[in-house]
Amino acid sequence: MTVALFTLGGTISMAGSRRLTGADLTAAMPGLAGLGHEVEIQDVEKIPSANLTAAKLLEVVAAAAQAVAGGAAGAVVTQGTDTLEESAFLADLVWPHPQPLVFTGAMRNPTLAGPDGPANLLAALRVACSPAARDLGALVVFKEEIHAARWVRKTHSTSTATFQSPNAGPLGHVVEDQVRVLTRPQRLDSIQADGDSVRVALYTVTMDDDGLLLQGLADTHQGLVVAGYGVGHVPAALAPVLGELAARIPVVLTSRTGAGSVVRNTYHSPGSETDLLQRGLIDGGFLDPYKARVLLRLLLATNSEVAAAFARYA
Repeated sequence: MTVALFTLGGTISMAGSRRLTGADLTAAMPGLAGLGHEVEIQDVEKIPSANLTAAKLLEVVAAAAQAVAGGAAGAVVTQGTDTLEESAFLADLVWPHPQPLVFTGAMRNPTLAGPDGPANLLAALRVACSPAARDLGALVVFKEEIHAARWVRKTHSTSTATFQSPNAGPLGHVVEDQVRVLTRPQRLDSIQADGDSVRVALYTVTMDDDGLLLQGLADTHQGLVVAGYGVGHVPAALAPVLGELAARIPVVLTSRTGAGSVVRNTYHSPGSETDLLQRGLIDGGFLDPYKARVLLRLLLATNSEVAAAFARYA
């Protein structure tokens, strides 16, 4: 039995001016012999994760799908951590297979004392091989924790414990080389990926915001995600601007806090969540702004019904 490994660069592969291949990464990883599966490596492209595109990521997902169709127990993708949470969520939205698709990387490169890449990669490979991880969709594995792509977030710029799931916690752990899945969230239907690209803006609301920066946005973008205060509030002066945009393009309301859900019917002043939803904004639920943007882009590219889909996924 095999497990497929796709490498995309990032901190895990940065050894000074040299970029490590998948063979380099696995050679530096103690414990690989006990994996019980042969690792089939495909070095895709050494791309800083800040330069990753949805189109490139979908190419990798398609290659991973081909690998599991050919008999691989699962697949692992290594990439930089800057956009790893968005990559994993996009993959989760389109991944229909029971085999695990696992994302991992590193916060400390191999030239530093205590690099975390080898341990993260070994744990990710163990999860990808494990029957316990089947039917969980795309996952993120860091520091022996298993996170659902739907909930995981990068929460710290430098800590090796940066990946957390504030609303749900990890699904499980890798303990003494054993994959222990403690909870199994409901798996949502996958969305058929489309190659077309659309422009979706992400706008973070700030104090005294009057929406001047949003002028003309509906002429250049097909959608907008708003990261509002708290449970989904904006300054009263911004509310009519967002309402006018919502009459032309889908506008999704999320929270900028990093955890928790927007609400629907708690506050009623101008600029409150009730006011904004009445103006036509779409409830982003528990999705953070970054994942809401990933979902909205995919829905618009596939001509899906946006409000109904957010009701399911958010």
